[in-house]
Amino acid sequence: MLNSGTRLGPYEIASTIGAGGMGEVYRARDPRLGRDVAIKVLPATLASDPQFRERFEREARAVAALNHANICTVHDVGQHDDTHYLVMELLEGETLATRLERERESQGAGLGIDEALRIGIQVAEALDTAHRAGIVHRDLKPGNIMLTKAGAKLLDFGLAKTGAPAVASVGLSMLPTTPPGLTAQGTILGTFQYMAPEQLEGQEADARTDIFAFGATLYEMLTGRTAFAGKSHASLIGSILKDTPPPLSSVQPLAPPLLDHIVQRCLAKEPDERWQTAADVMRELKWLSATSGALTAAVPMPARSSAIASMGGRERAAWATAAVLLLVSGIIMIDVVRPESPPETAPFMFSVEPPPGIAFSTAGVVASHPTISPDGQQLAFAVHGPDGRGLLAVRRLDNLETRILPGTESASLPFWSPDSRTLAFFSGGQLKRIGIQSGAVQTIASRDIGDASGGSWNREGIVLFAGPAGALYRVSATGGEPTAVTTVEKSENEVFHRLPWFLPDGRRFLYLAQPSNTVFEASLDSSERKSLVRADSKALYSPTGHLLFMRGITLDGTTVRHRSKPDHG
Repeated sequence: MLNSGTRLGPYEIASTIGAGGMGEVYRARDPRLGRDVAIKVLPATLASDPQFRERFEREARAVAALNHANICTVHDVGQHDDTHYLVMELLEGETLATRLERERESQGAGLGIDEALRIGIQVAEALDTAHRAGIVHRDLKPGNIMLTKAGAKLLDFGLAKTGAPAVASVGLSMLPTTPPGLTAQGTILGTFQYMAPEQLEGQEADARTDIFAFGATLYEMLTGRTAFAGKSHASLIGSILKDTPPPLSSVQPLAPPLLDHIVQRCLAKEPDERWQTAADVMRELKWLSATSGALTAAVPMPARSSAIASMGGRERAAWATAAVLLLVSGIIMIDVVRPESPPETAPFMFSVEPPPGIAFSTAGVVASHPTISPDGQQLAFAVHGPDGRGLLAVRRLDNLETRILPGTESASLPFWSPDSRTLAFFSGGQLKRIGIQSGAVQTIASRDIGDASGGSWNREGIVLFAGPAGALYRVSATGGEPTAVTTVEKSENEVFHRLPWFLPDGRRFLYLAQPSNTVFEASLDSSERKSLVRADSKALYSPTGHLLFMRGITLDGTTVRHRSKPDHG
C-alpha cells in the first residue's frame, strides 16, 4: 500500500480508494493540471512478471483509445522505479451495484423504468463504442458501472479482449477487481452471475457475450433481483446454462411487453439468437424510452411487487383499471408533448450516375425503386447490363463507385437487413439474399412465391414478404418454410396484400391491401388488424412519428403526403 504524500512520477498520492487481486487504486493529485485523478497500481508481486506488465500496458492502450462520455477516461500510463501505474478519470458517485443494494434494502425493488432505461441506453452506447473499436469487455456487471452526476460510466475493462489476432489475452481492471472466489483466471473469466453460457463453457467471447451480461444487468435494474441465482457456483452455472429468468411482468406488473422482449433476447442461450450488436439494443431502448416516456412518468412502478401480490382481488382490479386509464392518457400525451417544430437539419443532395454501359431499370416505379440501407450509408437499385439483363447495384454514399452484384439477375424490389450487410430480393419466383461484401447468394424461400410484391426484414431475423394467394408470409432470414401471417378478406373485396414494412418494435408491421389501396397495421402476434389510411404506395414509418406514403403517382412527379402517427406510436 502507498502512503499519502507518496509520489508516482508527477502524481502525488492522497488516499486509498480500493484494492483487488489485480491492482490497487488511489486518489491522487496532478499538480501540473491542478486536478485529482485515480491511479491504479500494479502490485509488486505481479510487476515482476513480464506477462502481467504487458497485460497492464495493453489495457492502457486499449482503453485510452476509447473516447466516449459513458466510458471512464484513461489519462496516462507510467512507471516510477519498479512501480507500474495507470492514471484515470476520478469519478464521484457510486456503483450501480451499491445503488441496487440500497434499493433492495429500503424498498425491496429495483429502479424505476425511466431510470433503468436511461442507464441502460448510456451503457449500451458505451459498449457500442468499445465493440466498434474491437474491444470486448467480458466483465460487465453492476459493480463496473459508476453512477455520476454526468451519467453512467462504464468501468473495469480488466477482462477486455481486443479484436486484434495478436492480442488474445486480457488486460488489468480499471478499478478494484471482483473479490477473490468470484473471478477465475484461465478459460473462465468474469463474474459468474453475469457470464454468458459460452464463457462458462470456455468458448471464445465476442460482442454478443457482453450483450448477455448487459441483459442480466438490465434485468437486475428493473426487478431488483439477479437474473440467475444459485446456492453454489455449480448450481449458479447450471441456472445460467438451462434456466430462463421469470418475465419482468411477474415482478414489475406494469413493465411494457417490449421491454421484456428486449431483455429476454439479450439473455438468449445461443449467441446467434441474441441481439447481434450493442447498437441494436441501444436503438430498441431509445425507441421504447421515447414512445413510453409519458406513460412511465404518469404510471410509477410499484415500490414492491409483494405489495401488489398482497392486495385483494378488488384492489388489484382497481389498480388495473387505473393503469389502463393512465395508459390511454400516456399514449395521448406522446402526441401532445411532441415539439411543434422539429430541429432544423441541413439539406442533403446528391446524384447517382450509372456506370458506362449500364442503364437504370425502367421496369416500373415499384419494382425498380432505390432503397437506402438502415445505416444510411448505401443505396441499392435495379439496373440493366449491356446484355439487357436486370441486376442489382449498390453505391456507398461516401464515394462515387457503383458496384454491380453478380447473381442478382432479374432481381426486383430489394430490401435491406437491419445491419445493412445483406440485401434480400425477388428473382424468378423466389426470395433470395446476397451478402454485400461476400457476394454469396442464398435462397430464403425456395418454393414459387408468385409475383414479387415487396418484403421487410426485422432484427429478430424474420423476413416478411408478399407471397402466394395474395397473403403476407413470414420466413426465417436463413431460409425455411414460409408461414402465412395475414388472410385476404375476400368479403371486403380484397385481392392481395403487398409492400410490408416492419415498425420499430419488430413485431408490428404495415402493409397495403389492394385494390382498395388501404394501409393496415397488423402484428406477428395477433390476427387483428387496424385500418390507417388510403395510399398509392407502401407506407413507411418515420422516426419523427409519421407515416410517409404517396398519392397520385404520375410520370412527371409525385405528390407526397404525411400523416401524424397513429396511436400505435
